[in-house]
Amino acid sequence: MFLELKEDVLKEYVEEEKDVVVQFSASWCGNCRLMKPKFKKLSGETENFRFVMIDAEKNPESRKMATVDNLPTFATFKDGKFVNQVQTNKMDPLKELIDEVTSN
Repeated sequence: MFLELKEDVLKEYVEEEKDVVVQFSASWCGNCRLMKPKFKKLSGETENFRFVMIDAEKNPESRKMATVDNLPTFATFKDGKFVNQVQTNKMDPLKELIDEVTSN
């Protein structure tokens, strides 16, 4: 499942779901725009995960949840808690990040 949050409510969403992967992006970020369709496609191929996209510039409280200092940043959350993050514009590191959560 893919969801694009428009408000700074990531904390509440992550607490309600078991496994979540988040793409932190910004409208000006070219690599973010390139990764969005790939991230969305991956959401349809990955069971038991919620895929969420949020604008890190417009949602500072959500950004703090994964210590985002570069974009795009992908972060995983399990049972409401931060697990890990990766800053990348490639699919392999993103898949490894998700695999890390599913193997635990």
